[in-house]
Amino acid sequence: MHDYGMLAAEDRVLVAVSGGIDSLVLAWLLAGWRKKAPIAYELTAVHVDMEPGDCGPGEAATQLGKIIEQIGLPLNILPARWRLDPMAAAGPGGHDLCFQCARNRRTQLFAHARDTGSASIAFGHHRDDIIETFLLNLTYAGNISTMVPRQLLFGGRLALIRPLAYLDKSEIETIGRQLGFSPVRSACPLREETRRRDIHLLAEHIYRQIPGAKERLFTALGNVRTPYLLRRTGGRRP
Repeated sequence: MHDYGMLAAEDRVLVAVSGGIDSLVLAWLLAGWRKKAPIAYELTAVHVDMEPGDCGPGEAATQLGKIIEQIGLPLNILPARWRLDPMAAAGPGGHDLCFQCARNRRTQLFAHARDTGSASIAFGHHRDDIIETFLLNLTYAGNISTMVPRQLLFGGRLALIRPLAYLDKSEIETIGRQLGFSPVRSACPLREETRRRDIHLLAEHIYRQIPGAKERLFTALGNVRTPYLLRRTGGRRP
């Protein structure tokens, strides 16, 4: 949080909670940090309900609300504006729906941040997510990029922050167990059958084969030597 200047005095921060252990630990961390931080900031949890009921939040969102209440935060539940078709998800293009679903949920969060005057949205992404996003973009999208700990959008009006960026997934799971958190079931019909899951298995294989590879991959993302990347010069000498 200090390295990337994630929080400032009087910030209005939304913490996105999906129900997974990462977002639950993040909500707990930011709520606890607020009590001892040298600055004051407003904190509200927000959840996009992918399975809302006929008369209110769905079962998963209701369960999540009880956990967030124990953490001591208010929770805004947003009925999803876009629903995932399970039949389409099971088809050949199902993997592409992961991107589309995430994009739609994020668009809804951005709109909510604008409507509530929130300066930041906090996500529970961790070091494994950052490395695996790099590998995913490298192998499937053909570009060198990843998610960053702090990203400014809309001309600086909104910041995406990832306070867990230096933690491994295993460390977050340990904290979650110590706190007694139980993840809320995901509504996604694809769950583990995504490209990101394939990349996770690839990364784990690399870590087993090359000790210290995870630490060096993470370091490399902040140590880019651009003169040694391919750049077309149109036949002219640079």
